[in-house]
Formats: sequence, structure tokens, C-alpha cells
Amino acid sequence: MSVDAVRTALWGGKPMELEGLALETGDMAPDAKAVDANQQLQSVLSLVPSSIVKIITTVPSLDTGVCSGETHRFEAEVGKLGGQACLITVSMDLPFAQGRFCAGAPKPNTYFLSDHRLADVGVKYGVLFKELRLLSRAVFVVGQDGKLAHAQYVNDTGAHPDYEAVLAAVRKEIDGNKN
Repeated sequence: MSVDAVRTALWGGKPMELEGLALETGDMAPDAKAVDANQQLQSVLSLVPSSIVKIITTVPSLDTGVCSGETHRFEAEVGKLGGQACLITVSMDLPFAQGRFCAGAPKPNTYFLSDHRLADVGVKYGVLFKELRLLSRAVFVVGQDGKLAHAQYVNDTGAHPDYEAVLAAVRKEIDGNKN
């Protein structure tokens, strides 16, 4: 993990402080809890078997264009991977709003969790805008070994992540699992 330093990301062009330490490639993925569609606390890492590569995205709100576009892009990419990877999208949106976003039925291998109750994901993954109580944009790829194969903190919440870098890390993990 990185050193305990003040970290920021842009919110509407203004730097805002993030709570928690930055995670780096090679770190063990923290096991945080968030709320599912049934208002039950779920372990982010235990939603699917460890044999499945996990793409964990944190977004400010699924009701915004960039967050919606990012989520739909990753949903489509996960759909091409034959069940070898899943998408776990975490936001502070309430579960009913997340359900509205996915029309009540997420696509296969996609999961939505709300961090509104505990902000556990926000703190443990270092993406919580404490002042706003929203999550910044970040993407993490978790391999079978539970380690981060990729960690990207997007400096500007209005910008998209580097999709190709994320997908390259996912493919590398999947290919490495075949050996």
C-alpha cells in the first residue's frame, strides 16, 4: 500500500480529499462489505467464487452519463469473457436506484452494491470523498489469488477509466489461470 499521504481527485474541476490509503497492483484486495439489492450486507470478494476474475468499479452515481457509460461498457466486455470474469459496481446510490439502473435484473456476471450504509468500500479502497460522502471513480482487477492485478484511480471523476489497460489485466489473469 502507499504511504499515508493526502490524496485528492477532481470533483467538478475542484480537488477534493479522498479518505483511505491508495491500493497498488500486487496488494491483497481488501474484503469490504456493502449492501445488495435486498438490503443485506455482502462481502465484495465473496459475491462470486475466487476462481472468477473480478472487475470492481467504484463510481459516484449510476445516474450520471460517465458512470452509466462506464458500467455499460464493462458489462458488455464481461459478457464476452464466457463467465471467467465478473463486474462488481459499487456506488453510494441506494439499492432501489441501482435496481432502477439495471431494470431490476443485472446482466449475467454483473453485480451492484451500495456503499451508502457503511462506506466500507470507500475507505478500504481509498475512494471515499468524505466531505461529499460519494465514491470517486476507480477500477480494480482482482485475480484468483485475491491480489490486485490492476488498480486505477481516475484523477477526474468526470473522465472515463483506461478501459484497455483494465481489460488487458483481466485477459492476463484469465490466460494465467489456464496454465
